[in-house]
Amino acid sequence: MVHTDDGVRLWTDRTGHGAPLVLCHGGPGLWDYLGDVGALLAGAGQIVRWDQRGCGRSEKKGPYTVVRCVNDLEAIRQSLGARRITLLGHSWGAMLALRYSLSFPFAVEKLIYVSGTGVDPQETWQQPFHHAVEERIAADGELARWRDLSTRERNREEDREWAILQWTTDYADPRTARAHAEKLATPWPGINHEAADALNADNAAYLREHDMPRICKVIPAPVLIIDGDRDLRPRRAVDSLEAVLPDVRRVTIEGAGHSPWVEDPDGFRDAVMSFL
Repeated sequence: MVHTDDGVRLWTDRTGHGAPLVLCHGGPGLWDYLGDVGALLAGAGQIVRWDQRGCGRSEKKGPYTVVRCVNDLEAIRQSLGARRITLLGHSWGAMLALRYSLSFPFAVEKLIYVSGTGVDPQETWQQPFHHAVEERIAADGELARWRDLSTRERNREEDREWAILQWTTDYADPRTARAHAEKLATPWPGINHEAADALNADNAAYLREHDMPRICKVIPAPVLIIDGDRDLRPRRAVDSLEAVLPDVRRVTIEGAGHSPWVEDPDGFRDAVMSFL
């Protein structure tokens, strides 16, 4: 357990020894689901996982802003007694790790940016992404149910059902997608929608109001971008980030969706370990 500078308790888990590799889960509003990633990378150093503020086993207390989340991550670095850490962020967690790298550039040894959505304004890619999601759900015959759940208040069981329907679209192979989504939702801590809505709005505003490609030119740490080529989020959204980073490598994993370590664990591990 780590306490932030405003007294919020953050759940953490540490395994292994050596230089810290801190994993940042996606969402926002979800919980740490990166245990399999930690296991794949065993031997890479001290693996640190955590539930972000308001999520999973961490204290349910705001404020829910990106700057606050960045400072929470800094509290974790300080708790480790490490001058520098390596970060691996997935999806929203990739943006969090990137924003941390901008705020604390000399505290980051390396950055592993997994399935992020880039630094262009979200309006440039969200419409085709949402269309692709609906097409996938429709192919499963669940579009009417998903739309119904999306447009009204949901109880706890319905919220889990809604999430599973949406998460099936994160995997490339429809034959196994439902099982992967069910595993992600088991156990079910519940989504912090307040945190998700606030952080998504905060991040979207920041991307609109700042020239992120210019800002990211100053990141000194080496960066590894990992994509699955079957991720429904348009990967072109990440191109402008890749183009400006001073020290960047990009690995695209074929036949993988939004969580490439699930569908090609060996390829994912090889990409990360060779970078480290």
